[in-house]
Amino acid sequence: VQLQASGGGLVQAGDSLKLSCAASGRTFREYAIGWFRQAPGKEREFVGIISRGEILAYINSVKGRFTISSDVAKNTVYLQMNSLKPEDTAVYYCAAASTAWTTRAEEYEFWGQGTLVTVSS
Repeated sequence: VQLQASGGGLVQAGDSLKLSCAASGRTFREYAIGWFRQAPGKEREFVGIISRGEILAYINSVKGRFTISSDVAKNTVYLQMNSLKPEDTAVYYCAAASTAWTTRAEEYEFWGQGTLVTVSS
C-alpha cells in the first residue's frame, strides 16, 4: 500500500485542521492505520489509530480534540484536529501496519511522506 498525507499548514492556537491520508494499491481497511507526529528535536510520537476501519484509539493529550475518520469509497483516512495548541506543532505522518493493532512506529511497514502542522500562539 502507498500512503500520501496532506492537509497541513500554519494555523493559530484554537483553530482546526483536517489531515488526509490517501491510500493506494490496497484498501486501508486491510491495515491498522496510525497517525504519528514528530516535533523538532523530539522522537516520533504515536497520535492515534484506526484498525481495520473500525477500532479507534488516541493518546491522552489529543483525546477530545482529535478525531480519526475514514471514507471507504475514497480509500482515505482523516485526522480532524480541533482546538489546536502550539505543542501540536509537528510533522504528521500516516502509516500502515499489517498487524491488527500497534502503537509502535517500528511495527508500521508503510509510511506517507509527512505533512507539516504549525500552530502559532
